[in-house]
Amino acid sequence: MRLGDDPALQRLDAFPYRHRLGDVMSQPLVTIAPERTLADAARLLTERRISALVVLGGDGRPDGIITERDLTRVVAAEGSGGLDAPVRRIMSSPTVTARADDFVYVAIGRLDRLGYRHLVVVAPDGRAIGMVTARSLLRQRAATLALGDEIEVAVDPAGLGRVQRALPALALRLQDEGLTAPEIARVVSAVLRDLTRRATELAVAAMAPTHGPPPAAYAVLVLGSGGRGESLLAADQDNALVHAGGDAADPWFAELGRRLADTLDSAGIPYCKGGVMARERAWRHSLAGWESVIGRWAAAASPNDVLAADIFFDFQAVSGDIGLAEQLRDLALARVRASPMLVRLLAADLASVQAPVGVFGGLRAREGRIDLKVSGLFPIVATTRALALARGLRVTPTLERLRLLVEAAHVPEADAERLREAHALFMTLALEQQVADIGAGIAPGNRVELSRLDAGRRRRLKEAFRNVETFAQAVAGHIV
Repeated sequence: MRLGDDPALQRLDAFPYRHRLGDVMSQPLVTIAPERTLADAARLLTERRISALVVLGGDGRPDGIITERDLTRVVAAEGSGGLDAPVRRIMSSPTVTARADDFVYVAIGRLDRLGYRHLVVVAPDGRAIGMVTARSLLRQRAATLALGDEIEVAVDPAGLGRVQRALPALALRLQDEGLTAPEIARVVSAVLRDLTRRATELAVAAMAPTHGPPPAAYAVLVLGSGGRGESLLAADQDNALVHAGGDAADPWFAELGRRLADTLDSAGIPYCKGGVMARERAWRHSLAGWESVIGRWAAAASPNDVLAADIFFDFQAVSGDIGLAEQLRDLALARVRASPMLVRLLAADLASVQAPVGVFGGLRAREGRIDLKVSGLFPIVATTRALALARGLRVTPTLERLRLLVEAAHVPEADAERLREAHALFMTLALEQQVADIGAGIAPGNRVELSRLDAGRRRRLKEAFRNVETFAQAVAGHIV
């Protein structure tokens, strides 16, 4: 079957993959206390002209939900006297929730699977902050396909693999819908992070009968392009783990890392060739352990240390104690501020960046292909990362780092615009090649076939490479 031939994917609409729930949820959230009466709830629904109320607990988290249909059933069964009962008597609980940074497709799939009409949007700490309804989503976009909730109900690697195998067709359809390559990369990265999260949950559940519960708080981290939200279709595993235990806790987390890696590999996300996985001792530490590792990176100049630091500083937590992961980020940024040498080491290789353009102006290729990552995407990512770390920025996406650097007058807007254009071009060409290669049965990568590019694209590609070289060498000269 050719990519895009799946009838379901042909019905895909781009909107749910472009927007997050925080963009579309209803705010401010209308809530009611569980001890209030159903009559109070009816008046509130009428006054606000809404169809549901969130019942809040004392901690701001949703205890339940009550809808106009619930009230109608009470009146039909008990008459108006039934409205004197407290809200907690008929509220639906537990509440169906999703995170504000989830894409809309997650909510669509969840509502459809459960047969519900309302979904409460929560902050990272679980507080209720908004609501989306099936009706409002239908108004936003009528036709869609949701992959997101398939992850939630997957019970084994085969279930996760079905989602992973749908990514190329999803990317192709999103291209047809007009999304840019960076936008598609954000969607692909979100799905890959969710697959990692679900694989962690499955591993923890499978370990419970023989290994017991986690011995300490922990967080699983996705590193590199997945953490930046810039993965395309050639991603392998890049993950790590931070925990709050001591040395005695490591065997449990080592087993978790092993099962996580095996599950993802079985689902079609291959092992990292460089061993950047939580199953490896080098990528699994307590907070104190990570502080020691980062200190070693700052003191060493080995290529392996620099590569490890490059991958690490783009991390995003996907499972476990998110607060612990943010403590790690605080620790890492503080270590960078205390050791400017680490940023210098990260920027050192930028001085040697060269555009792959020959003396006669032609693009230098190997076996008819040119690597867009080595001379294109990597220098953009590395320069913005080094500048962002030097200034203590917490964000990880390359274009978001660049935006903040421009706002703080650390990067001229003209330079930033050239980098944005180059970044978009490299990702567009890489994605197009990956889709073509997968369709031809070739493993996707970052090397683009030059014969696919017309004269205009070759000219733009050479200009982009040269702009990146100029900027990378300038940043290296400034930092180093």
